[in-house]
Amino acid sequence: MMIMSLTTSLPYPFQILLVFIVSIASISLLGRILSSPTKSKDRYRQLPPGPRGWPILGNLPGLFMTRPRTKYFHLAMKKLNTDIACFNFVGVRVITISSDEIAREAFKERDIDLADRPKLFTLKIIFDNYKSMGVSSYGEQFMKMKKVITTEIMSVKTLNMLVAARTIEADNLLAYVHSMYQRSETVDVRELSRVYGYATTMRMLFGRRHVTQENVFSDDGRLGKAEKHHLEVIFNTLYCLPGFSPADYMDKWFKGWNIDGQEESARVNSNLLRSYNNPIIEERIELWRQKGGKPAVEDWLDTFITLKDQSGNYLVTPDEIKAQCIEFCIAAIDNPANNMEWTLAEMLNNQEILKKALKELDEVVGKDRLVQESDIPNLNYLKACCRETFRIHPSAHYIPTHVAHQDTTLGGYFIPQGSHVHICRPGLGRNPKIWKDPLVYKPERHLQGDGITKEVTLVETEMRFVSFSTGRRGCVGVKVGTTMMVMMLARFLQGFNLKLHQDFGPLSLEEDDALLLMAKPLLLSVEPRLAPNLYPKFHP
Repeated sequence: MMIMSLTTSLPYPFQILLVFIVSIASISLLGRILSSPTKSKDRYRQLPPGPRGWPILGNLPGLFMTRPRTKYFHLAMKKLNTDIACFNFVGVRVITISSDEIAREAFKERDIDLADRPKLFTLKIIFDNYKSMGVSSYGEQFMKMKKVITTEIMSVKTLNMLVAARTIEADNLLAYVHSMYQRSETVDVRELSRVYGYATTMRMLFGRRHVTQENVFSDDGRLGKAEKHHLEVIFNTLYCLPGFSPADYMDKWFKGWNIDGQEESARVNSNLLRSYNNPIIEERIELWRQKGGKPAVEDWLDTFITLKDQSGNYLVTPDEIKAQCIEFCIAAIDNPANNMEWTLAEMLNNQEILKKALKELDEVVGKDRLVQESDIPNLNYLKACCRETFRIHPSAHYIPTHVAHQDTTLGGYFIPQGSHVHICRPGLGRNPKIWKDPLVYKPERHLQGDGITKEVTLVETEMRFVSFSTGRRGCVGVKVGTTMMVMMLARFLQGFNLKLHQDFGPLSLEEDDALLLMAKPLLLSVEPRLAPNLYPKFHP
């Protein structure tokens, strides 16, 4: 009756579509029940609280009608007054969590139970049949790629090898901003921070800033035409990752239907991304496997290509290298860029915070030299600002989806095998049960531990907010991510006095609902605060 009453109020084409979806969903749900004895027992076990659903479709109509889709979960949990909730999307249980205690339980006590990833068609398209570490199922492929990345790519030895590459881009950041000052140009912080993140990632990954043979650059640090498009495609591919589309829960039945435009967008953008990455990878593989090869390992790509197993066989296949390079591209840029923009906005909103950050830089580094990576351990207040930004202004609503590969429990509730588990970033960082005055930006809250001041890191293992996540599926690039983030902020603050540009208008800390970015990109006017000879020239 519920479905019939709704369909009569909808346009005729949508009535047909809804009836078809219900029919397919019924078949899907029946198949799940028959193939999994666990499902038939769910009603005898206590699932987390959740909103009342429709027959067969469960909560899918509510999700379908809500924009942005993440808002549906927030509103439902607020109405239920719960920090853990269970939603039913055509038989797929979706668990959302905004409790630090339950998040710690998930990633410490139940970590192995929740270490799987969803098998979604968009992920298969982007990452070449789930070959990269981040999206592969918990098993042999995941173990292999994680071992390679943690022991080789992110090793101290390899990261030290790449200090010079990162320093070049830290210098280029200053050269770029200084050239804008000389031309009286507006500094768009979002564009600036994305250029820095992109260029630094390209240097570490491919050993060069350019992605085409033309290598067309201006002499001030701006990206060339191809690099601009490459960066745009990276973000477009990032936005194709699972985002609570109905297709995410009915992928088996609607593969090829392009619901929400997901599949077409994933295919187009990932193919464009490969058109830039793959020629570099293929050329380098051929170079290494020629007689004589390349004289030395100089970047992450070289490292991947040259690794061999105990039998002398190449450890990582070309297809695995290509998939992992895509993952590195889309994972490395948005977090530092988002953190930079929000941190500067909060500093401008509270000038005392800005003064404290500048005072620390002047005391630790001074004005006679540029801040270096070796200074980062001593820049505790600056790192506290980055932590506070992670807490209150995360770069995404949820961490990547975890999937229960066996029945388990969380918070005393039953979590069935196959459940999608989502940790809500704003739900943790802005939770008044975890933080006093959660909407107040206060870096000092991260400076004290057990009554004494200690070195600040950007990692939050207690899951009171999410920086790089933790557990088996936690970010393996914590060190390089911290370095990129702190160096970008430190170099910018050390090098320039800043104020809001007149075109920006009054400072607004309003955020975009869908992406959690600042609703208006932060525009600044800058002036040098160091001696002219300290500003580097651009290094192509």
